[in-house]
Amino acid sequence: MKTGTAGTAGTAGTRVAGGTTGTALATGTAGAGGGGGRMRRTLLAALVAAAVVFPISAAASAGAPAPVPVTFAEDAPPQVRYAANRANLVEAARMAEEGDRSGRAARLRTMEAAGAAQFLAFDGRGKGRAVEVFGELETADRVTVLVPGSDTTLDTYERFRAGAVALQQRLQAEHPHSAVVAWLGYDTPGTVSTTVLTAARADAAAAELAPFLDRLEAMAAPGARLSLLCHSYGSVVCARTTTGAAVGDMALFGSPGTGASAARDLPTGARVWAGRGSGDWVANVPHVRLGSLGFGTDPVDPAFGARAFTAGSAGHSDYLKPGTESLESLAAIVLGTAPASEVPHA
Repeated sequence: MKTGTAGTAGTAGTRVAGGTTGTALATGTAGAGGGGGRMRRTLLAALVAAAVVFPISAAASAGAPAPVPVTFAEDAPPQVRYAANRANLVEAARMAEEGDRSGRAARLRTMEAAGAAQFLAFDGRGKGRAVEVFGELETADRVTVLVPGSDTTLDTYERFRAGAVALQQRLQAEHPHSAVVAWLGYDTPGTVSTTVLTAARADAAAAELAPFLDRLEAMAAPGARLSLLCHSYGSVVCARTTTGAAVGDMALFGSPGTGASAARDLPTGARVWAGRGSGDWVANVPHVRLGSLGFGTDPVDPAFGARAFTAGSAGHSDYLKPGTESLESLAAIVLGTAPASEVPHA
């Protein structure tokens, strides 16, 4: 999946999809908290069957035409990437319109944002990939990367972007030299599918995300601190991503599990945080693992050993909504102002 060009600096150069939220079925099953038991095994089997019998896709424009992604020299600065990817996005909208994909064309025009959008990478083919920057990356000393979960594609991108905008606005109110990167840089599974129950997509995504983080560090201000905020299936991705010293915090929210039994087993030296809103349906599914299906220990379980953060009444899709307790907590993690009382469970 990874390309060798700077187009991959944003991991463009291939087709694909990312995803944020989902229904209370597949992603929730992917993780599950608790032991085994016949009832839980039966439930997981039923959910797998549902994924097979009732497949859905949020990407109505999976076959939408688009130009080949732009490639760059490895050291191409952000502004060069932004300009080239905006032009590619405009061309993708034109091709979608001509290809009788008016819905996709309209969504792409919205993404283009009248020439102001900043994409480190863009691929309009198929379900699509996009890596968008909010804020001035080159002067930012606090950089946050948002990693979405299932069913985030170019056709559902607006909801992912809205969360990134809300977080950036909150961060800049307190710390002007901050930037948020919305990383739709992998082929996310469908919310109701067998792939959402396994780590295959996450492993491929982690192989893209790790080198991207290294390149991102070089694009930001010297000594910039990076944070990873990982939602739903995106937490499975982050848990498999090897991070360097620049990544100081990793926050998992709405997580179905990570596949690891403890935070100390993740390939990162970052502080690992976990939170769940009282309105998130993921809490109501069993966090089990049966062979290659499921992701085991619940990250908010004290046994996992992550630092707890408060998420209020957030539902599965609400963590980054303006004015929520969860957004305040995540901003505090990024800024390093999280309350001292929020210490590791262990």
